[in-house]
Amino acid sequence: MLNASLLSSNANLIQTLISLLDKCKSISEVKRIHSLAIAFGLAQYHPFPSRILSLAATSVSPDVDYSHRVFRQLQHPTLFNYNALIRGYSKSKNPSKSIAIFVDMMRVGVSPDHLTYPFLAKASARMGDPQLAGSVHGIVLKTGFQSDRFVANSLIHMYGSCGNVVCTRKLFDEMPEKNSVSWNTMLDGYAKCGNLDLAREVFELMPERDVVSWSSLIDGYVKGGQYGEALAIFQRMKVVGPEVNEVTLVSVLCACAHLGALEIGRKTHQYMIENALLLTLELQTSLVDMYAKSGAIEEALVVFRGVPLNQTDVLVWNAMIGGLATHGFVMESLALYSEMKIAGIIADEITYLCLLSACAHGGLVKEAWFFFESLNKERMTPKNEHYACMVDVLARAGQLTEAYQFLHQMPIKPTASMFGALFNGCMNHRKLDLAEIVGRKLVELEPEHDGRYIGLSNVYSGIKRWDEARIMREAMERRGLKKSPGFSFVEVCGILHRFIAHDRTHPKSEHIYMMLSIIVNDMKFDAEFGSPEYVLPDFCSSLGLALRASLMLARKVRRHGRNPDLFGFVAILLNMPCSMKGKSSSK
Repeated sequence: MLNASLLSSNANLIQTLISLLDKCKSISEVKRIHSLAIAFGLAQYHPFPSRILSLAATSVSPDVDYSHRVFRQLQHPTLFNYNALIRGYSKSKNPSKSIAIFVDMMRVGVSPDHLTYPFLAKASARMGDPQLAGSVHGIVLKTGFQSDRFVANSLIHMYGSCGNVVCTRKLFDEMPEKNSVSWNTMLDGYAKCGNLDLAREVFELMPERDVVSWSSLIDGYVKGGQYGEALAIFQRMKVVGPEVNEVTLVSVLCACAHLGALEIGRKTHQYMIENALLLTLELQTSLVDMYAKSGAIEEALVVFRGVPLNQTDVLVWNAMIGGLATHGFVMESLALYSEMKIAGIIADEITYLCLLSACAHGGLVKEAWFFFESLNKERMTPKNEHYACMVDVLARAGQLTEAYQFLHQMPIKPTASMFGALFNGCMNHRKLDLAEIVGRKLVELEPEHDGRYIGLSNVYSGIKRWDEARIMREAMERRGLKKSPGFSFVEVCGILHRFIAHDRTHPKSEHIYMMLSIIVNDMKFDAEFGSPEYVLPDFCSSLGLALRASLMLARKVRRHGRNPDLFGFVAILLNMPCSMKGKSSSK
């Protein structure tokens, strides 16, 4: 009678604890309830261990190692327990443990099911090992699960993540019935491998396109550097596609940031507001990055300051610090770093890279050394980018000998970007003897880079060694290399126009060059006679006023890492009404 009463009491307590588990919102709450179960001696009663294990492994903020400790206390783990642990590790920082758990499962004789292999394939995809991917596929074939659509979709994703598009397409073509996941996975596989033509082909052939389809294609174009095409797809999506989501918008803002497409970025931000989309921290970080890279520092700061301090992370701080540094707001960048430390945000490697960049722009050599040495103090290992930035700091400040010595004393092998930073410093400070040494090293490191030959040829021309300058140009021609022309983008009414020097391809190039001629003559007139008032024809007057405003803007804005050239800014005028009349004066 007493035993029956005790069992009933334990059953009620277990049920109460399980009800509490179902209401848990964090892993810490799960652990507290587990502690209670241990204290009451109920930790091994079914189904308590399995429920704790599953929650710890697969919750929003999991602790898979804790789940594994619970797992090891089970006398007879079930397939459900193995699957939960494999799933948890497949999303963890150490996905290889999923493979180890699976091997252990097979060794003790627990047979996998259709839920095991998708988690295993996900772990293999994250590891990016083609040989392991082939082994997983082989086990699937051996155990007869290849016809399961859920498993097949996972294998397609696995091969795509490992860069094996041949196997990806073979599996896709062999599927008797494809669903939207199958099509999206195939599209994403091509996009991840950089095969954007085939990704686009799959996209156009899809019977149905959901937000994942559109987002995958846009993200593929962004990662492939085809930012204009990404924005074109986004515009098409807004007209004929589904509602956008966070993933779509992050990719679009990234494209805007790379192109400096400020107006499109602003419209995208306005789209979020008008559609009452939740501004997650990732979206706010993307907005800060877009505004900062497009030169709209004040707007970037408005978004940044709009994030509650207790919700910020190191990524949004890095975006703002880096944006200030890039545009020459050196002291503001360093001040924001101090503010970040006060807020309790721990700096990472990117933070220090942004700070070194700020020091390079501001000529702050002493401060740069402090930040560089702080990496080791904070138990971080300086990467190639940190060394390259430190070389840039020294080279810009004219400390060329120190920069050269630093390159040869590094614990890692110097890269072309490091030598490139030193070369630029040598050219800026007219240290042509060292520039020749560094230039030769750059040609050796990057024999297929046209700019390396041109740079060294310019060095020889600067010291009047014409034969060697000619030899460099000939060496470049023998390799079939051609100089890639520099270009700039200018955004007019939300449309991006691309310009190169002496460009005649723009449909309104005749008008652009006419306006360019007018403004050059205008400037010459001012230089000779001061700033007299004079009357231009209505067309010229209105465009002249607009162009002068554009030139003022040009001093503040950057495109593609360089200031927009006058030629590009003339294009702005082509969409402006010519209704202004009266007198005009240059200032």
